[in-house]
Amino acid sequence: MVDKELLEILVCPQCKGSLRYDREAAELVCPSERLAFPIRDDIPVMLIDEARHLDAA
Repeated sequence: MVDKELLEILVCPQCKGSLRYDREAAELVCPSERLAFPIRDDIPVMLIDEARHLDAA
């Protein structure tokens, strides 16, 4: 589980917008950029190259 205080200060590295924590997928999601950043070993990987692009649907 990712620390709640850490989640409150993290922002999208591309647009600097807020992120939504998806516990089930273990990702931080930026709705405006439609990117999902993985969380590995309880550490968010905030690299744009590592982000998954979300489908338009």
